[in-house]
Amino acid sequence: MSLTDPGRPSRVCRAPAGRLPARAAAASARMPDVTAADRPAPPAAFPAARTDPRPDAPGTWAQPLPGAPAQPSPAAHHRPWVPAAPPAPRWRRLAVPAGVLAAVAGAFTYVGIVDPNHPGHYPVCPLYRFTGLYCPGCGGLRSAHAFAHGDLAAALHDNAPAVAGYLLFAALWVVWAVREWRGRPVRFEIGNAQMWVVGTLLLVFSVVRNLPFGAWLHP
Repeated sequence: MSLTDPGRPSRVCRAPAGRLPARAAAASARMPDVTAADRPAPPAAFPAARTDPRPDAPGTWAQPLPGAPAQPSPAAHHRPWVPAAPPAPRWRRLAVPAGVLAAVAGAFTYVGIVDPNHPGHYPVCPLYRFTGLYCPGCGGLRSAHAFAHGDLAAALHDNAPAVAGYLLFAALWVVWAVREWRGRPVRFEIGNAQMWVVGTLLLVFSVVRNLPFGAWLHP
């Protein structure tokens, strides 16, 4: 080591060749002789990182650092391609709408043949039997009987909401059948707002038909 001064010539202190200072010699004598066998083995090198993004490419992925969250391998995101199922034939798609229409048509046929205006064929409404009040469904069978015979005025007189239900069912069924024919299934969802509207209308209808000025709504 040399100490230099810009204004003075440098002086270097060197020990004579073959001789060491006393302190350095003593420290060297106290140090143990470390051989290659005594040295710790170097840490294992991480495998080389793969650069090819294909799942089947050769190579290995670099190991994450200690404490780092485990990363999913690309094979976990690889899903085999599954071909889409062929569309069902039209006769199978129209089987459910046709079955529903057949059931409703059978019910209207029975009510059209068996007249509900004659007692003894159908049970009496419990609310009307014990209180004398008309519920929203009172007159529904008579309305269906008149509707099956084409008497729309009598059907509205017996139960107007029932006639509205018949027409709504017919419109929805046509939409359902057309979409099934074209291979586009339809879903009917009724929200809370629609339920509240229908319930309110039926409640108002029930109250009005039981008041004196609503006698024209009696079945």
